[in-house]
Amino acid sequence: MRDFNIIISKLELFIKKYYVNELLKGLILFFAIGLLYFLLTLFIEYMLWLSTSARTVLFVCFVIVELGLFVKFILMPLLHLFKLRKGIDYEKASALIGRHFNEVNDKLLNILQLNQSSEQSDLLLASIDQKSKDLTPVPFTSAIDFKSNVKYLKYAAIPLAIILLSWVSGKFEWFSTSYERVVNYKTAYEPPAPFQFFVGNTALEAIEGKNFLLQVTTVGDVVPETVQIEFNNQSYFLQNLGGGKFQYEFQLPKATTEFVLVANEVRSKPYVLNVLNTPNILNFEMLLDYPSYTKKQDETIKSSGSAIIPEGTRVTWKAKTKATDKVKIYATDTINFEASDGDTFKASRQLFSN
Repeated sequence: MRDFNIIISKLELFIKKYYVNELLKGLILFFAIGLLYFLLTLFIEYMLWLSTSARTVLFVCFVIVELGLFVKFILMPLLHLFKLRKGIDYEKASALIGRHFNEVNDKLLNILQLNQSSEQSDLLLASIDQKSKDLTPVPFTSAIDFKSNVKYLKYAAIPLAIILLSWVSGKFEWFSTSYERVVNYKTAYEPPAPFQFFVGNTALEAIEGKNFLLQVTTVGDVVPETVQIEFNNQSYFLQNLGGGKFQYEFQLPKATTEFVLVANEVRSKPYVLNVLNTPNILNFEMLLDYPSYTKKQDETIKSSGSAIIPEGTRVTWKAKTKATDKVKIYATDTINFEASDGDTFKASRQLFSN
């Protein structure tokens, strides 16, 4: 029975290689189908912007499907490989081997059936041993070809191609944003607005008692026909200048105002228009430091910021405001300075002709 035992050992090796091959095939299919279903899940959320309850169902379905694929393609082959679960028997293995080796045909199955016979006569044992000896040279494990799994790689290429095209086209953000919403399925998300508001003013600062012109631009896939501004529990329409540009004039603003822009159910972030009080200058002086060639004595001009002076004269302005005021002073040659909180401020410049 030595040759028969060799046959049994070779059958065991065949069964082991069979499940290794099944595991290899399962890894490819799990990656291909699992990744494709994962991308499908993200695409559904990307297109529909589902509610929290719908995203919960989507997430649970994804987990169930992925878990099912893992059990079928990876866990089951592993359990069979390590004999933790009953797999194919010797007869099933002999049938698989017979499909690959014509010379084996029904001989291998016949040997197994003879060995299970209740009448183990010397003649029967001799027949089993002889037939086993004939099959001993046959390489059973050659019936399994790992290269046959290459054909399954085409299925893995489909989701990889989708990811590559998304990356090349610059549309890869759909992957990350949809993934975040699916994973955080209990968090409510709002779909992105078709456009955004941009305030074009350099600074939202108005002088008390003077009109302020607000400049607004909308940027996006949609250009709204009308834009409204809301402040002080009132709503007003902006003037449409065309091309997504709008403007609104605040009439003589007196106090700092918070406002919001609204169009097509899209609301902007809150903006604040700061109103600067008209400054009250308590004391103002202009110190003139004449150049030596004029032989003129330096002098101070009070309550005036205008004077005709010789070339090379150094001018120093001094002023004081009320504690709550801010003031900006501008010279005709672009010099400017600012002070506030009641401090005496000073600036000087030597003037030269061009």
